[in-house]
Amino acid sequence: KPESPLPVPAAGRAMGGNASCAPMFERSGPRTSPCNSPGMPGRSEMEKPMIEIRAYEQADIPAMIGIWNEVVKDGIAFPQENPLDMESGTDFFAQQTHCGVAVEDGRMLGLYILHPNNVGRCGHIANASYAVASAARGKGAGRLLVCDSMAQGQAHGFRVLQFNAVVATNANARHLYESLGFTQLGTIPGGFRMPDGTYADICPYYHEL
Repeated sequence: KPESPLPVPAAGRAMGGNASCAPMFERSGPRTSPCNSPGMPGRSEMEKPMIEIRAYEQADIPAMIGIWNEVVKDGIAFPQENPLDMESGTDFFAQQTHCGVAVEDGRMLGLYILHPNNVGRCGHIANASYAVASAARGKGAGRLLVCDSMAQGQAHGFRVLQFNAVVATNANARHLYESLGFTQLGTIPGGFRMPDGTYADICPYYHEL
């Protein structure tokens, strides 16, 4: 894992969307994943064509950049103001601990990035950001991306997934995170500058993995 956090947005604001030097300790008892709860349909029960969540490939990068830039341009979820181009996007995605993509019938629906939230003694905490194409929202891709990021975070040795700055007005993302068992850590007043120059609150969230 990298020893310094990457210059990426604090997670979880992209629905619309900084590990490992700490020792790993044995947990007491099994942890039930909300992604596998009885009320959630399994992959075999979903309508076809099925949404596939997989690791990104080089051929995915142009579509990933397009979806990422759409969220950046909207200006209501990601803190970045500058879009990615092919060179910067290729480097950006390559630097992540893991990037997952949602694909349906060969079409890219969304993506997530996963990386350490901090360094050293806090390096076991992960951070993630999610982006779903506007034309693909409402299909459930966002939920699948979050669930996969939780599984990948655990697989890569992280113990906690933390979202640093979920914009308070991003109601759909907040509802999704809370439905998956994420806990809000409070509210930071005026932490996000909106495109019109006003300031919205941000809400940190976390989930143990």
